[in-house]
Amino acid sequence: MAGTIPLSLTQQFDEFGKPLSGALLYIIQAGTVSTPQQPYQDASLTILQPNPIQLDAAGRVPQFFLADGYIKVRLDDKFGVTQLARDGVLVIGPSAGGGGGGGVDPTTLIQTGAIQPFYGTGVLAGFVRLNGRTIGSATSGASERANADCQALFNFLWNADPNLAVSPSRGVSSAADWAANKTIVSPDFRGYALSGLDDMGNGAAGRLAGYFANATVLGAAGGSPGMSLQLGHMVPHTHSGTTGVDYPDHAHNYTQRGGVLHQDGTNQATVATQDIGNTTSGANARHQHNYTTNGGDGGLAAAPFSLISPRKLCTLYIKL
Repeated sequence: MAGTIPLSLTQQFDEFGKPLSGALLYIIQAGTVSTPQQPYQDASLTILQPNPIQLDAAGRVPQFFLADGYIKVRLDDKFGVTQLARDGVLVIGPSAGGGGGGGVDPTTLIQTGAIQPFYGTGVLAGFVRLNGRTIGSATSGASERANADCQALFNFLWNADPNLAVSPSRGVSSAADWAANKTIVSPDFRGYALSGLDDMGNGAAGRLAGYFANATVLGAAGGSPGMSLQLGHMVPHTHSGTTGVDYPDHAHNYTQRGGVLHQDGTNQATVATQDIGNTTSGANARHQHNYTTNGGDGGLAAAPFSLISPRKLCTLYIKL
């Protein structure tokens, strides 16, 4: 009789215990990203089973049979979100056909959506670069990668970040947009370092307040590589001191206000005044002047200074 795997005839549930009604089970050749492996409805491997296999309303997987060997499976819910992905699954039971190759695909050791730094700049198998370009199906015209193996990541990004642009427009579900050969923009990490969300399932820590418009939103950007001092950045301070003593002799002008009496010389009250201009003698001794200036808002415009700590650069990739 033909072989199968433990998923056949089982009922599948989501993380909340609800049946995965209408979910899709993909049967893939082991050691590949998305190359289909043919399932069958009968033990003699003559009646083809659709691939992907659709679960019924109760979330139950139909019975299916496979050729001997190892396979890879991926179970997506009806919205296209991957619920299970395993490679190197052994087909149990003898059969007459030839199965896929054995071994484990090294590109499936981490889940779809995981970020991987890599010391290189080009294409990396099983990943795409986080460069703000688009991904989609083989006929989508996506700029970073247009291939069937982008489906899992397309669904993941569509559901994880509603701010990522879908072209020509975001539809009712990721599965519908994928089927319509739309594209989605990958997160743009060019020139950015990674930081944790300010809450991550807990209350906001407030460590990023003032640097991000909303530090609890996935994919939010903030910070700056440098800045220039503004007036308000200067700490209030005072300059004080004394002028030197070796300035040359000099004079000070002054005005003297005096009273003018009646012409008859009596001791009557002053009825008019006049200002009498005069000048001190230039031969006065040398002397000093004390001064004080306030510098509370005395910031000077200057070239921006760096806010970036020492670092080295590589390429950031995201798992398909």
